[in-house]
Amino acid sequence: MDPKRSRNSHESVNSSESTRFPDEVLERVLSLLTSHKDRSSVSLVCKDWYNAERWTRTHVFIGNCYSVSPEIVVGRFPAIRSVTLKGKPRFSDFNLVPENWGADIHQWLVVFAEKYPFLEELRLKRMTVTDESLEFLATSFSYFKAISLMSCDGFSTDGLAAIATHCKNLTELDIQENDMEDNGGGWLSCFPENFTSLEVLNFASQQGDVSFDALEKLVDRCKSLRVLKVDKYVKLEQLHRLLVRAPQLTDLGTGNFQQELTPRQCAELESAFSNCKNLHTLSGLWDATSLYFPVLYSACGRLTFLNLSYAALQSGDLAKLLPHCPNLRRLWVLDTVEDEGLEAIGSSCPLLEELRVFPAAPFDLDINRGVTESGFIAVSRGCPRLHYVLYFCRQMTNAAVATIVQNCPDFTHFRLCIMNPGQRDYLTGEPMDEAFGAVVKTCTKLQRLAISGLLTDLTFEYIGKYAKNLETLSVAFAGSSDWGMQCVLRGCPKLRKLEIRDSPFGNAALLSGLAKYESMRSLWMSACNVTMNACKLLAREKPRLNVEVMKDDETDSQVDKVYVYRTIAGPRRDAPPFVLTL
Repeated sequence: MDPKRSRNSHESVNSSESTRFPDEVLERVLSLLTSHKDRSSVSLVCKDWYNAERWTRTHVFIGNCYSVSPEIVVGRFPAIRSVTLKGKPRFSDFNLVPENWGADIHQWLVVFAEKYPFLEELRLKRMTVTDESLEFLATSFSYFKAISLMSCDGFSTDGLAAIATHCKNLTELDIQENDMEDNGGGWLSCFPENFTSLEVLNFASQQGDVSFDALEKLVDRCKSLRVLKVDKYVKLEQLHRLLVRAPQLTDLGTGNFQQELTPRQCAELESAFSNCKNLHTLSGLWDATSLYFPVLYSACGRLTFLNLSYAALQSGDLAKLLPHCPNLRRLWVLDTVEDEGLEAIGSSCPLLEELRVFPAAPFDLDINRGVTESGFIAVSRGCPRLHYVLYFCRQMTNAAVATIVQNCPDFTHFRLCIMNPGQRDYLTGEPMDEAFGAVVKTCTKLQRLAISGLLTDLTFEYIGKYAKNLETLSVAFAGSSDWGMQCVLRGCPKLRKLEIRDSPFGNAALLSGLAKYESMRSLWMSACNVTMNACKLLAREKPRLNVEVMKDDETDSQVDKVYVYRTIAGPRRDAPPFVLTL
């Protein structure tokens, strides 16, 4: 017998037998996997691994609430304790998704109440959540501990009151950027007087005053509180009282940072910040100026994340603060800091990895305000570790972007928004094709890309040819013809989400993705040149996809919006009349 053949046969047998671990050992090993992608991969190895993985999984992530039904989830995973669920397409953040579109959480909760009585955590993004749903949640799960609502709508502070009243073991209440109705700040008083378990409390996005007396007593009782983010109605003097009661905080969102303080009050507030030895994240600072920055300096050296997106700072203000923050990894600012403020970032934050620059006045296109390419270049020169950027600017050039990515070649997320749609390179008059060509050629680790400015199909050719690790692409007011989208769909093997608005792509572009869409999470197209017939053909060719069409004019063959996503649940049961599932 051939020794080589014999050895290969022996290895094959051993390989087969190696998958037959005792159930207890296999389940113990799989329980150590925390990544949902890794767990999904091991479930495909064999039937034994599939069963072990389904029984040991305690957390499930669902990136599209219509890709699966709650009944399918509970049938597959019987022991879930934590659920993360996303609803509306991301472009809902720009009001492109009509009201009452869907993504209601209630039916999920009804199913979970029967099958997951030990549910502890629920994290929702862009879902519709009513007060009734929050009360049902609070009264149906005796062991519930954590709720996070981000960019959700449909509820009020009455729903928060139900959570505070009934969730006796709550450790986390995190509400961020929600469309929430304020029925008064008394909901904080609904926590029982013996309640002490809270570790995370974030109500920074609330648009109304709260009972500070109730807040102060709650903070005083909860000795394990590590994250506290309050709204803009909490004053500096009140903030001092909270910090005295919670020096253990690691993450603080302040209230309003503009108030007349006596020298003694300033000294007391500075002492309180100095005592926060574990503080590494600071946000809020509504209406802040440099007048009271000195009270922060003792804590700034430990900060790794500074969120100033609520503070319309000028460049001089930022230049005074940043030299005290040498360890920053993440920084969010408004474009009121202008290019001079970004130069201060480049000279003061050598360890910076993430920068977000938001527009203070997004509809004001005055070229003399905001930030430009020179500020971005300054940051790239001083921050070589930068790999995540969201940058809203008034003007940009191809050469500037090429310089930026040469300085920072490890970008994984590059989201550039030139705020005047269709703007050219303002120095050469050329399209911005070479800018994004430089990004995808240089940044081989790129996972997310948002493009803007005047762009031809050449940009999309570059993306399809070079962006081999790209997962999410956002396109607005760009492209010349169907060829551009065809290049992307044929050339980006890891593409999962494609979001397009106000672009000339039509039927040929849409149908070029027939071989791609089942491996993607979703496609969104609005204000493009897609017709109903093309959408019907896509739905007929790919029955495992949901092809949802929204039309403004019933007599027009062209569709206004089309949303395509893979699903194992079939057409959704709660589609409103203006959403037609083909």
